[in-house]
Amino acid sequence: MLRLMAVGDSMTIGSAGQHTWRYWLWRHLCAAYGGPFTLVGPREALHDPAADAPVSYAYADPGFPRAHLAGWGEGWHHMTPLVQDAVRAHRADVLLVSLGLIDLGFYTDAEQTAANAREFVARARAANPRVHLAVLPVLHNVRAEADASFAEQVAHFNELLAKAVADLDTAASPLALVPPPPAYDFRTDTHDGTHPNTEGEHRMAAAFAEALWEEWGVGGPYEGV
Repeated sequence: MLRLMAVGDSMTIGSAGQHTWRYWLWRHLCAAYGGPFTLVGPREALHDPAADAPVSYAYADPGFPRAHLAGWGEGWHHMTPLVQDAVRAHRADVLLVSLGLIDLGFYTDAEQTAANAREFVARARAANPRVHLAVLPVLHNVRAEADASFAEQVAHFNELLAKAVADLDTAASPLALVPPPPAYDFRTDTHDGTHPNTEGEHRMAAAFAEALWEEWGVGGPYEGV
């Protein structure tokens, strides 16, 4: 059984009424992966905007393994202390990570965020020395478009993240830097400049699906659902 854990912020947890990219990736792997697999993690809920809390289970289609390690307003800063226990408890084989936007916006600069990413990898490996990690850089959003200094921090962090992935990659526990979806545009692929709409969810799912296929032979090319 292949166990995949999605680790992310608001773009990964999603809001009430959405499918999330996690769902579309699951649908893709159901068709493309030839063996047993599931999504794992300590959480299952969506963010409920009315309650401003992760208390909703109103997925657009709830019929999939909804487990994850994602949170609205959470980043590397928050997930690094949690990942070791989560990987150990849920026996995760592959981490699909999309973090950094929240860190750079509210908590840490590019260098500090990159240091947290490196610590995250170390803690994940402490729980599973053979864990695989596919890491998506921070995607361009409406704030980066409007705030040049924030855009510079995003670009600098993405450079540091690429270096961390290259430095920490090993044969036993490989790391893959997930290429950002080439056609991703916050103007058309989000509903508010940051959070993906259905098209954006597909593009994020495709990015992880292509990385799983090209790096480790898991699944196949993403063809949508």
